[in-house]
Amino acid sequence: MSSMSPSERRLHKELMSLIKEPPPGVTIDTESVQQNLSEWKINIKGFEGTLYEGEDFQLLFKFNNKYPFDSPEVTFIGTNIPVHPHVYSNGHICLSILTEDWSPALSVQSVCLSIASMLSSCREKKRPPDNTIYVKTCNKNPKKTKWWYHDDSV
Repeated sequence: MSSMSPSERRLHKELMSLIKEPPPGVTIDTESVQQNLSEWKINIKGFEGTLYEGEDFQLLFKFNNKYPFDSPEVTFIGTNIPVHPHVYSNGHICLSILTEDWSPALSVQSVCLSIASMLSSCREKKRPPDNTIYVKTCNKNPKKTKWWYHDDSV
């Protein structure tokens, strides 16, 4: 335990609290984390009464050794990528706290809650207007995208 870096210690602490008290609809794939503390797979359920009710999604969090001073790279993975105005078909998410509004006070838990609330408040299932071009031309790492936040009201 003592050989952990500050970043690993922080991740370990967050992991424990996420396993003990996960936000509603959120579960962590503990097997994936045991193999690699810097990549977490998190399952998130569509809430009842929303457009995504009954759907299951999976998020991949990748942390670098500057976490929490540097935001995690967060993408939707797997077969079911939510159809949402801020989610590209390659799983990239346009959410300001993942880039310029990130702060070390945020955590995996707060990111999961923001994504869950972004899904819950959605009024219409559709892809972002620039999805096709973006998916063809973007960097593999969504943090390298210069996001232009279309519309905060969605």
